[in-house]
Amino acid sequence: MQQNTKTQRLVIMAILITISVILTRFCSINTPILRIGFGFVPCAIMGIMYGPLWAAAGYAIADVLGMLIFPTGTFFPGFTVTAFLTGIVYGLFYHNRPVTIKSSLLPNLLVSGVLNLILDTVWLMILMGQGFWALLPTRILKCVVMFVIQVVLIPVIWNKVVIRIPGISLKTA
Repeated sequence: MQQNTKTQRLVIMAILITISVILTRFCSINTPILRIGFGFVPCAIMGIMYGPLWAAAGYAIADVLGMLIFPTGTFFPGFTVTAFLTGIVYGLFYHNRPVTIKSSLLPNLLVSGVLNLILDTVWLMILMGQGFWALLPTRILKCVVMFVIQVVLIPVIWNKVVIRIPGISLKTA
C-alpha cells in the first residue's frame, strides 16, 4: 500500500475540513441550545487516518472557518476547544486500530457524554446566562441521539465508503 505524501495529506485534510464545514453549517438541525449534525464524520476520518493532533487541528480549523464564513451566532472559542478535544479523542481511539461499532463505543461516549453534554453545556451556560441544570434536559436527549448515530455511522462510513476510495490506504499516517 502506498503511503500518502505530505501534499496528499494536506489535500485530504483540506477536503475533510471543507466537508465538515458543509455538514455542520448546511446539513444540521440548529436551535439556540443544540445542533444535531454530521460534522463529526470528517473529524473521525481525520483521526482514523492521521491521528489525534491532525484531527484536533482539522476539526478546530473547520469550526473557526465555518463560523467566519457562515456565522450562525456569536463566536465563542469554547466550542473550538470542544472541537479540538473531539479530534484528540477520535485520533487516540481510532488511529491505527480497527474501526468497528464496538470500538466506537468508548470514544463516542467521551465525545457525547463528556465533551458535548458537559463541556458544551458549560459554554452555553456562559453564553446564554442560563443555569447548567436548566440547559441539561434538552442537551441529554441530543447527546443520547448523537451517541447512537456516531457509534453506528463512523464505522459504516469508514468501512463501507472511505477505504474503498482509490488512493486511500489503511496505512496513511
